[in-house]
Amino acid sequence: MNTSHGTVGGTDRLDGLEALRTAVEGPVLTADDPGYQAECIGHNVLRAVRPTVVVGAAVPADVVKAVRFARAYGMPVAVRNAGHQVSLPRESGDWLLVTTGRMDEIRVDVRAGTATVGAGARWRQVVQETTKYGLAPLSGSAPNVGVIGYTLGGGIGPLLSRRHGYAADQVCWMDVVTADGALLRVTPDTDPELFWALLGCKGNFGIVVAMEFALFPVTRFYGGGLYFRGEDTERVLSVWQPWLETLDEDTTTSVAVLRLPDVTALPDVLRGAFVVHLRVGHLGPAEEGERLVAPLRAAAVPLLDTVAERPYDQVGEIHQDPVRPAPVWERSIGLREFSVATAETFTSLTSADSGCPLTLVEVRALGGTLDREPAAPNSVPSRGLPFVTFAVGVAEAHDSARVTRCLDAYAEGMTPWADRRNIMNFLSPEAASTPAELHALYGSYRYERLVAVKRRLDPDNLFRINHNIVPA
Repeated sequence: MNTSHGTVGGTDRLDGLEALRTAVEGPVLTADDPGYQAECIGHNVLRAVRPTVVVGAAVPADVVKAVRFARAYGMPVAVRNAGHQVSLPRESGDWLLVTTGRMDEIRVDVRAGTATVGAGARWRQVVQETTKYGLAPLSGSAPNVGVIGYTLGGGIGPLLSRRHGYAADQVCWMDVVTADGALLRVTPDTDPELFWALLGCKGNFGIVVAMEFALFPVTRFYGGGLYFRGEDTERVLSVWQPWLETLDEDTTTSVAVLRLPDVTALPDVLRGAFVVHLRVGHLGPAEEGERLVAPLRAAAVPLLDTVAERPYDQVGEIHQDPVRPAPVWERSIGLREFSVATAETFTSLTSADSGCPLTLVEVRALGGTLDREPAAPNSVPSRGLPFVTFAVGVAEAHDSARVTRCLDAYAEGMTPWADRRNIMNFLSPEAASTPAELHALYGSYRYERLVAVKRRLDPDNLFRINHNIVPA
């Protein structure tokens, strides 16, 4: 068998590949096929992947057949549902990528208050369907993110999470293709250990092809963003930091220092600007929200104020996350506190005279129901973490030295408040890439349980192109 990267090779495997092409409904592509590159592109263009074979699954049976093919020829398997899920594209030799974007079916059960989605569904599509019935999912800050990858990594959003917990906490069941090519319906009753492991440690135990989760009777919110000059960061944080102590679980907030591009898609006042963006989502009445936000509005003179009463389908307006793929360098750190000293360090590391080139440096306040175990427990490693900070720089690989130096400097500067816990979905491919680092992230109890599930269901580590739980 030829195991050079990006080749197929071997008469037996060529025959097997042709049989796979005949057997599945979606495309089966290798490097010379039209459409191969488009199928491999994710949200971060720096993480270009070149698998030996790509299977664009159109139905769950395609995933079953792809996994069985890969197992037969000793090829590890990775999955990408909406551009964000392939974590570690460093596998040498042959590997197979399953893309699931074609499986984007959505079904809403109004009586049960649940939604069932295929592996390729994105939050924007789900929100469009559920809001027809006055129901809302625990969607994320970026509407284009894939539902299943987001949920398997825990899933925190800008509005409902402090009240209802992680998206993983609301999952009812999952259909999963395991390493032996079996398709299983996994619930807290049928296999509680696998259910627990899948939700919080994405990609390690199989490919989730469908999922059902709970919805909530939410139709509107009061929220959006306050944009201030970046030079006002210290003043804004001096108000925001103590204001956090006054909040109940109906209010979610975060703050970000942004260095925005000069593009026509932005309002004139933000084009090419250095700003501090204070985000708020509030579930209570608008009048209550107005009173709540008043101290923040008075912190400095806003350049732009988008905080208002909104329908739930505008939840993406809170963060205004970019939607286009970009060459992104990133770093995240769990924080055990955001004190006055933390705010001072954050300001000094991101100020106008700091030399920081990063596009975004944010702090999200967690807490509330995110701290509590759900009725059906899961392996989410960030339970009880009060804050997370996430930093992003945009640069092509050949011009990345300044960005990566600043990410390192930011991480070092925030070390006094760092916590071993972190948000799984915010981990860069380089983070938690060793067993020791994953052990630290999950803690001994969770990590040992994850290893036991991995050893039972994937002893050969077929699913290892991820933040990998090693079965040995």
